[in-house]
Amino acid sequence: MYKLVIFDLDGTILDTLEDLADSANYALRMHHFPERTIEEIRSFVGNGIGKLIERAVPDSTDFVVVEKVLANFKVHYAQHCADKTRPYHGIPELIEKLKNQGYKTAVVSNKADFAVRQLCEDYFSGLFDFVVGEREGIRRKPAPDSVLEVLERLHVEKKNALYIGDSEVDIQTADHAGVDQISVEWGFREREYLLSKGAKKIVGSPEEILSILDEGNSRKVHKNC
Repeated sequence: MYKLVIFDLDGTILDTLEDLADSANYALRMHHFPERTIEEIRSFVGNGIGKLIERAVPDSTDFVVVEKVLANFKVHYAQHCADKTRPYHGIPELIEKLKNQGYKTAVVSNKADFAVRQLCEDYFSGLFDFVVGEREGIRRKPAPDSVLEVLERLHVEKKNALYIGDSEVDIQTADHAGVDQISVEWGFREREYLLSKGAKKIVGSPEEILSILDEGNSRKVHKNC
């Protein structure tokens, strides 16, 4: 039976796109680079803020300059990461129901660890058993390192864990970690794109996740009887 549900953050439980775009464009302006549209920023996210900035700056920008833009982004985002960010409709209620039903819950994100912790505290205080973001020396998703860390910390086997995300990175992460995965279509990638990247199950609402958990656990119970 499933005992643990692991969530991605950006595009899965929180709509962070506008704050990411505002901080990225602030950093670009600081270096007199052209700003990016919301849709461009949407296509750049998923692999951490370092990759976001690499993709946002003009082609062939010197590495040293990219690092300076990234530093500007981090300073601005640390102060403005919750200006426009909001939970997706039904997500807080979903996590509360999971907790009430006895599931363990966690977040694994490629967002900087300080921002993951701050946002989870701001919007989901007390609802997650463990949260983790991008940290120096730890491979980011789609490497399975952080998911495996969650499993170890919470003493849950792979077969009892479900990973939920909104991007191709999340699909790859679940595959690499050897855990079941669900994709959501309300995030930063469209349904057709997710299907093209190997999504096996896509949901259109948080309520569907509860139904899948109930059905999946029911099948496993009957299979073992």
